[in-house]
Amino acid sequence: MAMAKLVLLMALTLLAILMVESAVFKDRIGDQEEEYHLDRAQYRSGSLRSYQCPSQCSRRCSQTQYKKPCLFFCNKCCAKCLCVPPGYYGNKGVCPCYNNWKTKRGGPKCP
Repeated sequence: MAMAKLVLLMALTLLAILMVESAVFKDRIGDQEEEYHLDRAQYRSGSLRSYQCPSQCSRRCSQTQYKKPCLFFCNKCCAKCLCVPPGYYGNKGVCPCYNNWKTKRGGPKCP
């Protein structure tokens, strides 16, 4: 009987620890999601100064294998729009000028 109580007590303790860890993990995930869902107003057209373009384009193009063309066009687009979208790829909707500038063939001009 004493052994059964000890096993039950250990099981409850383990369950409590797992519940606490789960809550802590969910808080960490929530913090990461909040960091990812950036304030859209921060990335609107005209939100940057021209001297900020090289560093923002460097961030934007850091994970592509085509760094030179990415940096060239990103800097060109940033100089015109004064905006670089968040992240490494996509998210162009937060910078309409950056998103809507097209090549002669109708493709996207800005990376």
